[in-house]
Amino acid sequence: MKNFFVTTVLTILIALAGCGSNKDSNTLVFAGSGGYPPFNFIDENNQVIGFDVDVGREIAQRLGKEMKYTTTAWDGIIEGLRAGRYDAILGSMAVTERRKEVVDFSIPYYYSGAQLMTRQGSPIQSPDDIGEDHLVGVTTGTTFEQDARELGAEVRLYEDDNQTLIELLNGRIDAVITDRVVGLNAMKKMDKGDELTLTGELLRREDCAIALRPESDRLQTRIDSVLTTMHQDGTLSEISEKWFEGTDITRS
Repeated sequence: MKNFFVTTVLTILIALAGCGSNKDSNTLVFAGSGGYPPFNFIDENNQVIGFDVDVGREIAQRLGKEMKYTTTAWDGIIEGLRAGRYDAILGSMAVTERRKEVVDFSIPYYYSGAQLMTRQGSPIQSPDDIGEDHLVGVTTGTTFEQDARELGAEVRLYEDDNQTLIELLNGRIDAVITDRVVGLNAMKKMDKGDELTLTGELLRREDCAIALRPESDRLQTRIDSVLTTMHQDGTLSEISEKWFEGTDITRS
């Protein structure tokens, strides 16, 4: 009995020490896919950059911490968060009721929406033209998959939007559903991007926020406070205008 008591006390002390270490860490680890320009993507120097990365760096600085931005496959990113591999997902994640069942969200840091894209000259002139004979590409694990299914299309899943848009340009699929800002950026920056077009109005608006583990309520409160200040003092607007050629996507 005595040995059992000593072992139990030591186990508790070790657990508490571990919690204290995590709480006092000087590094704030954010995660994103790394394949979602201009939000988070790998540059020619193999560094992850983008709107999300700059927002994360500013948040960490205001919290007195160093930022580490890690990349991981989007379809497993929530599982990685729940497993504790990073502190939060700052990767342009849309707030949905389904996701709220397993993670908590900060206040939104920007707003966008689901956009259908096609090639110039396509017979698809609006979402209403999409049917079961059409192949629509989306990134695995995104809310855009449901949008495509609701249009009645056959869905093709890809790792990121670089792949979906290349497949669209090569004529292997009929359309892509992605974030509107991503689509606009691709049209300006991709090789042959001028052969793409935004088709129809937004399918729906999305609030994009930072996802955290439910037990990270103290960190969430601090991040919410920082984001509120960044909205008010114009910092988020400045970061947006840097990455989106003067456009402010942080206002609803």
